[in-house]
Amino acid sequence: MTSLTVALAILGGLVLAAVVGYNAWMSHRNAPRQPDIREASAPEAEPDTAQDEREPVLHIDPRQVTGAERHEPLFDPALPAPTALPTPSGDRRGGLDPLIDVIAPISLDGLASGDAAMAAMPATRRAGSKPVAVEGLNEHTGTWEPAVPGQRYSAFQVGVQLANRTGALNEIEYSEFVVKAQAFADAVNGAPEFPEMLDEVARARELDQFATAHDAQLSFVLRARHAAWSPGYVQQNAARLGFVPGMIPGRMVLPAAELGLPPILGLSFDTQAALADDPAQSAIRELTISLDVPQVGREEKPFERMRDAAAALAREMDGIVTDSDGQPLREETMDVIGNDLEQLYDTLDARDLSAGSPLARRLFS
Repeated sequence: MTSLTVALAILGGLVLAAVVGYNAWMSHRNAPRQPDIREASAPEAEPDTAQDEREPVLHIDPRQVTGAERHEPLFDPALPAPTALPTPSGDRRGGLDPLIDVIAPISLDGLASGDAAMAAMPATRRAGSKPVAVEGLNEHTGTWEPAVPGQRYSAFQVGVQLANRTGALNEIEYSEFVVKAQAFADAVNGAPEFPEMLDEVARARELDQFATAHDAQLSFVLRARHAAWSPGYVQQNAARLGFVPGMIPGRMVLPAAELGLPPILGLSFDTQAALADDPAQSAIRELTISLDVPQVGREEKPFERMRDAAAALAREMDGIVTDSDGQPLREETMDVIGNDLEQLYDTLDARDLSAGSPLARRLFS
């Protein structure tokens, strides 16, 4: 074997080794990032059941959207807001509120027991897509409350919600409400008094118009710059910021301080990746951080926390924060969104529908 042959053989071996090494390095570089096994795993938390699973987007002009599905408003201070919000027909009583409910009072000749009232409740507490509620005037406390066994009531009221995210109460739903309320009244020997249907349906449309124009649901998208992420890697980094597992695979939530309230933020990624036979090999290249504005009180500073969480995850996971169209979100854009949100909060406050309040959570649901 000549020296030239030996040199060529050595050179070929080196080239082959270089190719194998490069491929191995690229494979390692592009493999989904894994969680740090030295870090103790975050404790399991109760799954979130208070939020629906919509993935909101950042800006959509409701005037350009057709159909009954509600979308978020375009944050534009110059956009005229509807001013024909229905005026409450009376003082708030119990859980039902004339601002967002049709209320049918039921008078009684005497007293009715809570047990009888519960037995007479409608089989389903909905009229179409609108919640129906029944309350009684407690003989002893003088307050309106859901019927309780062992208590006695001097009057009842049945209510149906005027609007929610499925749209306004319509004539068919109102008629279904009347049937349910009349059946309940007959069972407790009461006499109901129903508001005029056309007036209430008109009120519902006006309330729905206001709610549609002020229903803000925001989302930031965090995209991987280089290597993808494994589900465990995402969960570990999100857990450091206080996120806990949600009910659906691929969803985490930042819970509210008070038990039972909707979560402050949601974080979601590909459900199929979370359900894979070997999640460690699943490649996630983007995740969504979302905020349902009317569901969370402004005192929680949800947008600031959303912004901080997105920045922290981008820094730790080598990602970039964008809108749903893939456009990077600069600090100036974030500032504009924050200012517009403050105006939205002020508008909701002025209408007695403050973000995070029971009425706002019911209306924007």
